[in-house]
Amino acid sequence: MKSKRRRFISASAAGLALLAVDRLHASPDRAQATLRAITRGAAPEEARVELDIPPLVENGNLVVLNVRVQSPMTADDFVKTIYIVAEGNPLPNVITAHFTPRSGKAALSTRVRLSESQRVWAIAETNKGTFFSGQASTIVTLAACTEER
Repeated sequence: MKSKRRRFISASAAGLALLAVDRLHASPDRAQATLRAITRGAAPEEARVELDIPPLVENGNLVVLNVRVQSPMTADDFVKTIYIVAEGNPLPNVITAHFTPRSGKAALSTRVRLSESQRVWAIAETNKGTFFSGQASTIVTLAACTEER
């Protein structure tokens, strides 16, 4: 007969494994929930954000992504945060980058992993609490972040 402690540990491990498996499934709904959480339910204005991502990518392991936001970057008006959200990734919030007026410009260039062909959003949050967005779609021929479905 197993002790209560061993049964508790076994049940806890099984529960954690189920939670971990649930987190690995990508979905557009999960990406939309992430976007709502970032903007706290506000609808971002589709302006001022330029998201540059190749429309066709051979390998999803290294996808070049560039974001530029039109902002004066003064003490009174600046981009505070840029979020990158990818709807096909198991964890949709791919990048969060923070800026100050001393950054000079609101821009970033990086490489991301994309698990499949998908839409990618760039959300810019200003110091005044307003949100701007830009989006692009890309086709990935060789996926990264693979998962069993």
